[in-house]
Amino acid sequence: MIVDKMKKRAPTAKIIKNNVDIPIGKWVKCAKCNEIIYKEILRENFNICPSCGAYFRMHINKRLETVIDEGTYEKFDLGIDTVNPLNLEGYEEKIKALRNKTGIQEAVSSGRGKINGEDVIICVMDSGFLMGSMGSVVGEKIAYSMEKAIELNLPFIIFCTSGGARMQEGIISLMQMAKTTAAVSKMNDAGILYISVLTDPTYGGVTASFATIADIVLAEPGAMIGFAGQRVISQTIGESLPEGFQTAEFLLEHGFVDKIVERKELKDTLSKLIKYHKNN
Repeated sequence: MIVDKMKKRAPTAKIIKNNVDIPIGKWVKCAKCNEIIYKEILRENFNICPSCGAYFRMHINKRLETVIDEGTYEKFDLGIDTVNPLNLEGYEEKIKALRNKTGIQEAVSSGRGKINGEDVIICVMDSGFLMGSMGSVVGEKIAYSMEKAIELNLPFIIFCTSGGARMQEGIISLMQMAKTTAAVSKMNDAGILYISVLTDPTYGGVTASFATIADIVLAEPGAMIGFAGQRVISQTIGESLPEGFQTAEFLLEHGFVDKIVERKELKDTLSKLIKYHKNN
């Protein structure tokens, strides 16, 4: 029979079971070049993609680790907590969940430390906490730190990243723009060096207040900086806008940023600026 004459199909290769355990949550994908990066390698490289050089956003603790001398950071404890002034449903639960997820209490950390031996007052914002939005506690911590810089006669440095005002706190959030700007004016009168470092993204009321009125405005490469988004601005003024008009590079070209500094060079750059100011 034909069936009897048919050759049996050669056996396929045996499937070898791979018992390699690939840990979950240890890898991240670069949004620019799509490279899959081991998180520990990314961390050791200042949260910069080793393949294309794209900048990843940075947690408060990592930022302090890369800028402040080890063991010198003393966090300010103001004894204040985020409240729910508008009694919005779910706001308090959202804050609690973010604290558990990020390991930080609010969108900014403030304290005193040393940069290459130079004493400074420093604030670091974190976009991972409600997009770094500025509510009453964030504004108070920044204003308090500025006043502390005046009291101790120390340079004030802030790393900015934000989506703007915190809408859950309404007009109280918007009032922080005036509070922080007034504190900057006090520092200016006292002759305190104020350096602002704009990171990705810096938008809204933060850009329109303390972030862009420093004595020296630095920025990280590729950081997006502005007040409102490109689409909103374009619709408001009825005109098309130039490509990349909100990047740090565009703002440097047009005089809104003093210098773009690579992340690996920020610590040394800040310490040099502080020393120049002291010598003068």
